[in-house]
Amino acid sequence: MEINAYLLRLFQTIKEMEGLNFFTGKSKLSRTEFRLLREIVLENEQGKDIISSELARRLGVTRSAISQLVSKLEKQGVVRRVAASDDKKIAYVRLSERAVSAFEAQCKNVNLLAERVVAEFGAERLDALIETNHEFLAVVKKVRGEEKASEEGTAE
Repeated sequence: MEINAYLLRLFQTIKEMEGLNFFTGKSKLSRTEFRLLREIVLENEQGKDIISSELARRLGVTRSAISQLVSKLEKQGVVRRVAASDDKKIAYVRLSERAVSAFEAQCKNVNLLAERVVAEFGAERLDALIETNHEFLAVVKKVRGEEKASEEGTAE
């Protein structure tokens, strides 16, 4: 197969995988909102709070984007900002009681869907797909590293 055909197929596959939506049905949370709530829940499970800048880092978005998202969710009564007792410049993002139940319901729906997908596709095939993906990424990173080293060597 010609290299451009491989690239087209690869980019199309990536686009389709990114577009998968496990959050179907009655859910009112977007994928990003769900991820934000998940990070807050993970911290709460450890007895900790989380600030917006850490949420931005974990979700791979800007602090401005997180601020907008938190403001939107705050207006909806999903989250609330709580000032730190020791530093008024710091505001933690916490879930409302309503959000906890919405998050748990969405987790349940996503888990049910994932269980059906694994049952249909097969756990062994899914494990192989994930392992192949990791191997592919390692090769790309290795080749890019070699490419970068080669470019740096010619720059001298």
